[in-house]
Amino acid sequence: MKDRLVTPSYCFILAANFLLYFGFWLILPVLPFYLSEEFSANNSTIGIVLSCYTVASLCIRPFSGYLLDTLARKPLYILAYFVFTSIFAGYIVAGTLTVFVLLRIAHGIAFGTVSVAGSTIVIDIMPSSRRGEGLGYYGLANNIAMAIGPMSGLFLHDAGVGYTWIFCSSLGLCILGLICAQLVKTPYKPPVKRPPISLDRFILLKGLPAGGNLLLLSIPYGMTTNYVAMYAREIGVNVPSGLFFTCMAGGMAISRIFSGKLVDRGKVTQVISVGLYIAIISFFALSSCVYVIEWNSEVCMFLFLGVALMLGVGFGIMFPAYNTLFVNLATNSQRGTAMSTYLTSWDVGIGIGMLAGGYISDISSFDKAYLFGACLTIISTIYFNWKVTPHYQKNKLR
Repeated sequence: MKDRLVTPSYCFILAANFLLYFGFWLILPVLPFYLSEEFSANNSTIGIVLSCYTVASLCIRPFSGYLLDTLARKPLYILAYFVFTSIFAGYIVAGTLTVFVLLRIAHGIAFGTVSVAGSTIVIDIMPSSRRGEGLGYYGLANNIAMAIGPMSGLFLHDAGVGYTWIFCSSLGLCILGLICAQLVKTPYKPPVKRPPISLDRFILLKGLPAGGNLLLLSIPYGMTTNYVAMYAREIGVNVPSGLFFTCMAGGMAISRIFSGKLVDRGKVTQVISVGLYIAIISFFALSSCVYVIEWNSEVCMFLFLGVALMLGVGFGIMFPAYNTLFVNLATNSQRGTAMSTYLTSWDVGIGIGMLAGGYISDISSFDKAYLFGACLTIISTIYFNWKVTPHYQKNKLR
């Protein structure tokens, strides 16, 4: 019973995490169309506006990690979840681009806190012997949300449903998630006496090599999640854009079945390496779709969806492994800081991907953006094998 993974609190936090990301993913692929149609924004402007969310999120994460390691975690989690939920209501009444940008910044701050808090709490309530498996299922909740959310949002948009109702849908989902979050029971955490403020209170210094590697990897991922629907429209792929996210999430779900257990057996770096090679192939294939469609549109359609599945498998096996890697480099009293560093590195890359994707598509095209992303993934793979793996083997604590 000591190693029991499935408990009521674990189920509630999975549900809360799923509903949080469902609300997030529901509007994400719709926002470029919203900004273009409602505010006549070009691709560069869209990239800047969307990146405000990520920049705000990454700015708050080091501080949220410190607070989670110092204060009671659940109250901070609930507060951040409540703020995150409330801002969807603000989108409904935002009448200008300036107001929308301010709301996106506030939303990013709330998300940066609630995501670190949720990831830290789930580690607290699961047995350490099944951490990789538990984190895999926790991430699977995100993947399922990614399968349903973008598809639902794009379906609503294509069906002519107003943006107000789409924002209301995200609001309702997150209200349900907030209820689930309140039902989570966390273990008692005694007050922690902290040493004087220093850099390692906010950033896991031992995790910086892995953080740099993860940053490079997340740039093309950010381009994909934010612009793949516009890329498909640009080159004329006759596939519902939501289906791409569904296939991607399906690949992640498949990989979660075995990747977490491999991580629990100590194969952290090996799992990440396999995922990196899959990602390289996937991004090169995605950039080639612009040429394949000129030859055969049906082949391009299958390639487009095949890329989504491969990306899902690649990133699906890497997520729990990277998560565990950061946790294994930190002491138990630095779990919040470890999760903050992990998620901050990811968000920096996502933000750069949003900006780079919009800028490159404006001066050239989306396929060149994905080609650039594929090259970054090669650099990330070389750096991981050359620097990150030996550093991790030398400094891991468990």
